[in-house]
Amino acid sequence: MKTLVVYYSRTGTTKKVGQEIAKQLKADEEEIFDVKNRGGLLGWLRSGKEAQKKQLPEIKPAKKNPSNYDLVVIGTPVWAWTLSSPVRTYLSSNKFKKVAYFCTCGGDPGKAFEEIDNTAGKKAIATLVISEKEIKDNSYPKKVKEFVAKLK
Repeated sequence: MKTLVVYYSRTGTTKKVGQEIAKQLKADEEEIFDVKNRGGLLGWLRSGKEAQKKQLPEIKPAKKNPSNYDLVVIGTPVWAWTLSSPVRTYLSSNKFKKVAYFCTCGGDPGKAFEEIDNTAGKKAIATLVISEKEIKDNSYPKKVKEFVAKLK
């Protein structure tokens, strides 16, 4: 099965998880790049506001076409209890055959997966939540391994 792992990461946390998933799946990888600077406190505040308002910010064009893949695994940080706005833009701009989702968050993922399902127009075959604590104590690879097993 031809698989693509796509993720957006403001701080590098979601990227770290996405790279681990791609490695374990032996999948192609694509990072979503925003055109806005989201650094610092103002970037953090703007990001949460955009997520809450379900805005579609401009992102850089993807290099890989997700419709060429049997499965696309999509990763997002949780912003204001929902998916990040750059991932919302990516989902709104592409078509998928099968999808799985993962998110990274400091606490409750809120309605992130429900919003991803609605935006992508596809129900996930599997989902994964990785907490900030699991990143810090490096326990997340075990959960990634269990998630990957569901995808094979």
